[in-house]
Amino acid sequence: MENGEYAELQIQLNEDCKFSYARLGTNKSVCKNRSRCIFTNFACNKTIPFNAKMSKLRILIDQNIPFIQGLLDATADVIYFPGNKISSEEVKNADGLVIRTRTKCNADLLKDSNIKFIASATIGFDHIDTEFCKENNISWANAPGCNASSVEQYVVSTLLSLAKKYNFELKNKTIGIVGVGNVGNRVKNAAFALGMNVILNDPPRQRSETLPNFVDLDFIQKNADIISFHVPLIKRGIDKTLDLVNSLFFENVKKGIILLNTSRGEIIDEAALEQAIDKGIIQAAVLDVWRNEPNINQRLLNKITYATPHIAGYSADGKAKGTEMSIISVCNAFQIQISDWTALEIPKPKNAFIQIDCKSKNNQEIIFEVYKQCYSILEDDSLLRKSPADFEKFRENYPLRRESKAYRVELKQCKNEELVNTLLNLGFQSIELKNSAKKDLNNPLG
Repeated sequence: MENGEYAELQIQLNEDCKFSYARLGTNKSVCKNRSRCIFTNFACNKTIPFNAKMSKLRILIDQNIPFIQGLLDATADVIYFPGNKISSEEVKNADGLVIRTRTKCNADLLKDSNIKFIASATIGFDHIDTEFCKENNISWANAPGCNASSVEQYVVSTLLSLAKKYNFELKNKTIGIVGVGNVGNRVKNAAFALGMNVILNDPPRQRSETLPNFVDLDFIQKNADIISFHVPLIKRGIDKTLDLVNSLFFENVKKGIILLNTSRGEIIDEAALEQAIDKGIIQAAVLDVWRNEPNINQRLLNKITYATPHIAGYSADGKAKGTEMSIISVCNAFQIQISDWTALEIPKPKNAFIQIDCKSKNNQEIIFEVYKQCYSILEDDSLLRKSPADFEKFRENYPLRRESKAYRVELKQCKNEELVNTLLNLGFQSIELKNSAKKDLNNPLG
């Protein structure tokens, strides 16, 4: 919006705008456009946006959000602060918040503040009290799908590591995916690329869409070899996911099941999971998310196969996308613009060129070797087991991790077109066969 698009207030503001008007005191400017009010979240054709005539916009930002520092500094008064230490004192005079899951945006934090907009650089939003926000005219936005491909990478690495550890082929194994949103869809496509049978469960989508291939949870429990959860935390109602995985759940699963959870720790009753492991119901369990983070259940940690500190979505690519989506939502909310996005430039991986000798290896072994050079769950698992008390420190100081698209792959002694297409479908942008033509994403067959 241009500064000239304002006029003196000639008429009484409607009821929905009175709070904004009172807060702005003597300022009598009113926006001419007829967009949704950024202060009240009601459709109001007398919106009063922030602009040059008002005091400078004040934004409080979690200092540990990657790639964010400097993006808003030219257009707002920006305060950077540790996300898990943001209190009501810090937010009191702020207009906007940019946070992650460690900042609990509830009445205790927000009730005496001037906050009008919250951006969370995360897929989930259960750390935001949406009812309180609605009642107090606070708008909010999350970053749906920002790290979906990062979680996909984590799941594929995990599946390959489990297959190697327990000596089985992923091809023709049946994976049940519970929750088929942005992340679940990516995992579904990766599972298909690996030759797995895929069954899907997502009750909210099943009710609202025509999805003939979706099944109920009971079918997945009885038929899946592997179950991977990608659901939001819902605490009540017909789609409740809190304690979704409980003792009754384990009574109905196929014996020898492999369980992966990268969604929210609270969807699993951890005591029930421990009992299922002790009884031999579960062959392997992999947890990236936990109840009571960062103070995780160390007894459970010692029983599961792989454990990581809530980093499945922590690729640099996913972090940058979450930051970008958050900044765009702030700009839209407060009607500001930024021109310098250089902070979002992602460093290249140290070894962006992967070379694999394919001699005497099958496709799964080759894909495992490729992934080991991009991301291996084994390293994160080892670090957490050595020092579980450093859960939060691992997250804050997580090393650079790039997704498949950042790598070129050379396969020596290999003429396997099926393997090439599998790697392309898993997100690698360039596959080269030794002494053969280069394969690229736009033309997989050369």
